Amino acid sequence: MLRPRIIPCLLIHDKGLVKTEQFKNPRYLGDPMNAVRIFNEKEVDEIIVLDIDATVEGRGPDFKMIEHLAEECRMPLCYGGGVTTVEQAQKIFSLGVEKIAFSAGAINNPALISEISEKVGSQSVVVVLDVKKKLFGGYEVYVNNGKKSTGKSPFDLIGYFEKLGAGEIVINSIDRDGVMKGYDMKLIEASRKETTLPLTALGGAGALDHIGELINKFGIIGAAAGSLFVFKGKLKAVLINYPNFPDKESLIKKFL
Repeated sequence: MLRPRIIPCLLIHDKGLVKTEQFKNPRYLGDPMNAVRIFNEKEVDEIIVLDIDATVEGRGPDFKMIEHLAEECRMPLCYGGGVTTVEQAQKIFSLGVEKIAFSAGAINNPALISEISEKVGSQSVVVVLDVKKKLFGGYEVYVNNGKKSTGKSPFDLIGYFEKLGAGEIVINSIDRDGVMKGYDMKLIEASRKETTLPLTALGGAGALDHIGELINKFGIIGAAAGSLFVFKGKLKAVLINYPNFPDKESLIKKFL
């Protein structure tokens, strides 16, 4: 039975775990492997790990790091960062990763999505769209950690990548990243109308109620968050956390 997924998203910068705000000022939080171990104990639904340096630095994936992550993870792992070829993707899958997330790689070479989907199945191919509000209304997709505008609307790209063979779409709000004031519900609603694929929202969650609101409005959806699962309290003390099983289930049942 399909159900909502509550997903921690970890950012890797200079080989450390960091958290950004509106894609800026990465704050070092510690060793990503330690975070993964804690999330193992907390039985998270799945985890997304994004290497935010790879594309900006013009390099490929850090396979050794990915191998260590996959060996440590006891939950489904989605990795993103620097994947630009089918061969890189195949190697990552061979290390035990269940899904690969593409952002700039998909924008720059859309055929990559079709090629990988044909080889491994669409369920393992995730497209992440980093989205920012335009000054005079509407939304625009950015790449390279929000530094480079594509000039493209996320709503046009969602259907395009679905046709190419993507199996999941992640809508990541740059404006809401690290702000912890709630998801951009208008953005998610407009995105949901464009596809029947599994959709995951990222950017803005600062309380479990924000996840509850998302599930209440959209039902079967992925609720991803970074700050919510690595910070505690108004002073943002570093504390890896996740709702325990009874709390998670009651949260989902309450809003479905």
